[in-house]
Amino acid sequence: MRPYQPHNSETAFFSAMVTIEPIPLLKDNYAYLVFHGKQTLVIDPSEAAGVLRRVEELGLEVAAVLNTHHHWDHVNGNESIAAKFACPVYGPVGDRDRIAGWTNPLEDGQTLTLAGTRLEVLSIPGHTSNHVALYLPDQRAVFTGDTLFLLGCGRLFEGTPEQMFHSLKRLSALPADTRVYCGHEYTLSNGAFAESLGAAPGLLERLKSEKEKRDRGLPTVPGTIQQEIATNPFLRAPDVKSFADLRRAKDIF
Repeated sequence: MRPYQPHNSETAFFSAMVTIEPIPLLKDNYAYLVFHGKQTLVIDPSEAAGVLRRVEELGLEVAAVLNTHHHWDHVNGNESIAAKFACPVYGPVGDRDRIAGWTNPLEDGQTLTLAGTRLEVLSIPGHTSNHVALYLPDQRAVFTGDTLFLLGCGRLFEGTPEQMFHSLKRLSALPADTRVYCGHEYTLSNGAFAESLGAAPGLLERLKSEKEKRDRGLPTVPGTIQQEIATNPFLRAPDVKSFADLRRAKDIF
């Protein structure tokens, strides 16, 4: 696979003067830049160096760091980035003591305007007890951390099947064209599990497209809510028991 090339126009989404760009970090993590003019938000930085390098290349100033949940591979770059730009660090209010550099709360139903971008906070527990999504209604984009992945969902480390099932239902109720930006590049492995269950309509075509992206060194993010409803087995589960059975099966797949 060729190295990821951040300047390729296929890796960034532009809407209403706001650009969203994924930054691959560690083995398979994504942090995101969300920028309007010269001000950018940084979402879920697992490490600072790659984020700061791209920020410098683009000539940006970081206005805020935002975290979807407390796991180290989403927050480890917080303090270095915040120190360089003297910016706040937002995270779920219940994780204020578990997120490095935490200064400001994210709570369900909260609306923020940061760096010229309007964000709505959605509580989506399951992977962790205080997990949130960041929804950008004007850009039809949602940052789902480790709750909803493309073709998959997160493990239940702190939450229950009931919580995760209802969190996924909440995300699936967003407008169908909402772009999904998740925390990891797990799409092909998730797709292999989905395929093992029997191909949903459109799954094989989608897997072919996603593999072509990876072969070209491109991220599979973003997908859309519409795609996930059609092909993600966890969003197709009709009830909590069915979801829990799927999650257990994926854990040992």
